Amino acid sequence: MCGQDLEAIQKKAAQILAQIEKNVEIDKKGSPVKSAKDLIRAQLFKKHDGAKQALICCATAYLLKNGGQLPDKPEELEKFAHRCRKSEIQVQRLQDQLEARIPKGRDLTGQAWLSTLLTATTTVPRDNREHKQWQDKPLAQPRTIPFPILFETNEDLVWSCNQAGRLCVHFKGLSEHTFQIYCDQRQLPWFQRFLEDQTTKRASKRQHSSALFTLRSACISWKESDHKCRPWDTYYLTLSCTIDTRLWSEKETEDVRQEKAAETAEVLTQLSKKSSLSDTQRDYAKRLTSTLEKLNSPFDRPSQPRYQGNPHIIVGLSLGWDNPLTLAVWNAQTQEVLAYRSLKQLLGKDYALFLRQRREQGKQSHARHKAQRQGKNNQFGTSNLGEHVDRLLAKAVVVIAQQYGAGSVAVPKLDNIREILQAEIEAKAE
Repeated sequence: MCGQDLEAIQKKAAQILAQIEKNVEIDKKGSPVKSAKDLIRAQLFKKHDGAKQALICCATAYLLKNGGQLPDKPEELEKFAHRCRKSEIQVQRLQDQLEARIPKGRDLTGQAWLSTLLTATTTVPRDNREHKQWQDKPLAQPRTIPFPILFETNEDLVWSCNQAGRLCVHFKGLSEHTFQIYCDQRQLPWFQRFLEDQTTKRASKRQHSSALFTLRSACISWKESDHKCRPWDTYYLTLSCTIDTRLWSEKETEDVRQEKAAETAEVLTQLSKKSSLSDTQRDYAKRLTSTLEKLNSPFDRPSQPRYQGNPHIIVGLSLGWDNPLTLAVWNAQTQEVLAYRSLKQLLGKDYALFLRQRREQGKQSHARHKAQRQGKNNQFGTSNLGEHVDRLLAKAVVVIAQQYGAGSVAVPKLDNIREILQAEIEAKAE
């Protein structure tokens, strides 16, 4: 990146570190709270971000990689090259994903499909990547269903009950159509709560705020039926709702109400400090004042006692591919591990479901590999068995946390774990 060898980078890094350590000794008198190591790291990040020369950028990165100091051991060049290649693969995969997210529009006439097929049969691809792009287009499943409709506010949906006692909903802009709700028993209480919230607001002559509605937003979309049926019954409408789970009980609703009231009051305070307001700002301030008054009208919520665990008892989870879930209960005060639980112990008699899911994954992976080698369609559907196993594991974790009176559950950060693993595999393969 900077056109210098490792020795030159190390020499520059030593100069930068000596200068920063000198500055830290001066600054440490005024800020005794932070350790010298933290101050050095902060200065290195600041210097790296403001560096205009590539050599300074590389030297500060070299120091940050080694914990803010010059390493005693020499650099392992083979390991470093592997790490560099892994990062390059991650960056390339991320760029490909970002390019794929750009809306391309639908091929309604089939012209793009025909032109790709013609190009693939008359032209030699430059590399494997171009060959895969040509292959993917003819194999892609065309989407003929309409785009989903988004409802960003909770008052775009109007809830009611028909004569048969079934929950119904109609949408602003589509008020001539009323839809009946069909859902699982697990989801039914949420839809009943949506109706209760709107009924409460109507009965009070709109003296309640929709900011405390359990429903936050919704989306209507078409789904394809898994069952083989008549062509006009192939698709059905589905409603997806976004909810705020904190607004289920009385205590947590009060916490949310205080948060929203404080935010609204802060905005009103900032508006009142201005010497003059435009018409739009005055209308906005009027709406905020009305919202602040309505937030003082509480909704009727069930009173549920909040779980109180021991803050020193922590349930730690370890997630991985070979061992999907391992649990440990730890006492932070006595530094003692109270219990371990493996995946088999957590699932108990349901462990056979996990083994069955793994077998299904193996069969599907093998079928996809065969289809890819033969240039066939490799987009296979999956069953809901994995989701069911995940719910069983989550329930088992909660039961053990309550059994030991744990105050918190520690879950590892797994951002982009798939990309990290894929980049590691590709780098090793190379």
